[in-house]
Amino acid sequence: MKRARSLILGGLLAGSCLAGATAAEAQVLPYQVGSDDRPAAPSGGGSDGHGSARGVGSGVRTTIRPYLEVTQNLLAQITPGNDVVTYTALAAGVDATLAGRRTQGQISVRYERRFVEKGQVGDSDTISGLARVSHQLIPRTLSIDAGALAARTRVEANGSASLNPLSVNDAISQVYSVYAGPNLTTHAGDVAINANYLAGYTKLTQKNAYQPAAGQPRIDLFNHSLMQSAQVSAGTKAGTVLPVGLVASAGWDREDISNLDQRIDDKRAGVQATLPVSRTVQLVGDVGWEHIRVSSRDALRDANGNPVIGSDGRYVTDKSQPRRIAYDSDGLTWDVGVMWRPSRRTSLSAFIGRRYDSTTYFGSFSYAPNTRSSLNISVFDGISGFGSSLSNALRQVPTDFATGGATGCGIGAAGGSCVNGALSSVSSSVFRQRGVSATYGFAMGRLRLGVGAGYVRRRFIAAPGTVLAQANGTVDQNWYVTGGVSGQLGRDASFSVAVYDAWYDSGNALLGTTNSYGIYASYYRRLADRLTATASVGLDGVSRDLAADQLEATGLIGLRYTL
Repeated sequence: MKRARSLILGGLLAGSCLAGATAAEAQVLPYQVGSDDRPAAPSGGGSDGHGSARGVGSGVRTTIRPYLEVTQNLLAQITPGNDVVTYTALAAGVDATLAGRRTQGQISVRYERRFVEKGQVGDSDTISGLARVSHQLIPRTLSIDAGALAARTRVEANGSASLNPLSVNDAISQVYSVYAGPNLTTHAGDVAINANYLAGYTKLTQKNAYQPAAGQPRIDLFNHSLMQSAQVSAGTKAGTVLPVGLVASAGWDREDISNLDQRIDDKRAGVQATLPVSRTVQLVGDVGWEHIRVSSRDALRDANGNPVIGSDGRYVTDKSQPRRIAYDSDGLTWDVGVMWRPSRRTSLSAFIGRRYDSTTYFGSFSYAPNTRSSLNISVFDGISGFGSSLSNALRQVPTDFATGGATGCGIGAAGGSCVNGALSSVSSSVFRQRGVSATYGFAMGRLRLGVGAGYVRRRFIAAPGTVLAQANGTVDQNWYVTGGVSGQLGRDASFSVAVYDAWYDSGNALLGTTNSYGIYASYYRRLADRLTATASVGLDGVSRDLAADQLEATGLIGLRYTL
C-alpha cells in the first residue's frame, strides 16, 4: 500500500518523547509496567505512583524493563483503492531509566519481525529506538554524553521521508544515528575553561535509491556521513577581573558525506563580552573570524558524458577528479543579543548578527514553572548535511525522556526537542537550514499532555559543473504540529489519543507538495502480573497536488509481557 509522501509525524503523546500510542505505530506499546505491575500512564513518562518512568511530573529511579510482545495488525485502504494488509508482529525490547549518582539517561530499543498473512508485501524486520545518556567520569569536571536513534522510515520520490513504523511495504528504509563525546569543565584561578569533542555517524539504508520518471529531476538520496565537532573556551565572569565578562573561544565542525565526497569544513574563533545591566539581564556581544567551505567531487561519467549510477541507485563518485568548491566564506562574523534569566526555571536568549555572508537570527526560550510543565522554543540557523542536522537535533533531546517507540519529539521534566524537521528530507545535498521548533509538556495527576511543532526551511548548496548543481539554490520547507493526551483509567487501565498534521513543499513544481494528517486512539489494560493488553484504531491520510489523495484505517490488538 502506498504511504504518505511528506513527513508523517506520528503522535506525540502527552509529555512523551519519541513515544506514541498511535495505531500507526501502536505495535510499540507506550507504557511501562510499574513496580506493582500496574500499567503506568502511557507515553507521558508519567509514573503509576511508584516512579516507574521519568518525564514531566514524575519521580525518578533506575529501572530496566525488558519485554516480549505480539500484535495482530490491520491496514485497510479507504481511498483511492481498497487494499488490505494483515500481519503478525513479534517483538523484543527493553526500556531503561538510568538515575544513578553519576549517570542520567533513558534507553528504549526494540527489534520487531513482521509476518504478513494478507497483502502484496513481504515479511520484514526493523529496529527502532532512542537513547540519551550522560555519565560523569569526574564529578563536575569530566563527563561523557552519548545518544542514538534508530527509526523505520518511508522515503518518497520527492526526497521527503516519514517516520513510518507500521508500514510493511518493501520500499521502506532504516535511519541510524549515533554520537558520543567528552565534556571538560575546569578552571585556573578566576578563569573558567571549557572544552568538548564529539563524533557522530548517520546511515540511511535504502535498497534502491530513487529512480525518477522521464522528465522529473533526480533526487540523490543520502547514504551515510561522519560528523565531528570540537570547542574550547576560556574566560572570566563580569566583576571578577573586569566589569564585563570576557570569553575567548575557538571551534571546528566537519561533516564528510559519502555521496560524491561532499564535505563541510568550518573553523572559527572569537571573543564574547557580557555586560550585566541588572540582576537578571545581560547584554552580549561577540566578534570573530570564521572560514567555512563546502566542497564535493563530480559523478563518474560514461563514454557519452552521462553520470554513472551505482547498484544502489546513487551516483558513483569520480575520485580521480579534484574537489570542487560549492561555497566558501572567510571573514569577520559578529552578533549581539540579550540574555534574560529571572530564575533557574526561566531563561531567554535572542541574537542577531552576520554570518554566512548574510544576516542571521538565533535564540531560545525555556520555561518550566514547576515539575509538571515545561515549554521550550528554539530558533536556529546553520549550514549542515542530513547527518549533522539529525545529530544536532538528537543532542537536544533531554536525558529524562519517557521510554517508547520513535515518533519524533522528546519532552522531559525541564526540556524538549523534535527530530522531525531533521528527518523531513533525506536528499544528500548540503544545505543552509533555518527554522524554529517548540515543545510543551504538562502533567496533572494521572493526565499527560504533550505538543510539538516546528518549521524548517532549507536552501541547498551544490558545486557548479557537478550532477548536484541542479539542486543548488533550491528551497524546500516543512511545517509540522502534533499533540496528544493520555492518562490512567483506574488501577488497571489507561488510554491515549493523538493527532498530527504535517506539510512538505519540495520547492520544485515537478515534485509537488503534500499534507499529511491523522488521528489515533489506544486503550491498555493489565490482565495479570507483567501481562498487559492493548487495542488501537486510527485514520491516516495525505493530500497531494500531483497525485490522488489517500486515506487509510489502521488497527491492532496485542499483548506485552514484561520480564
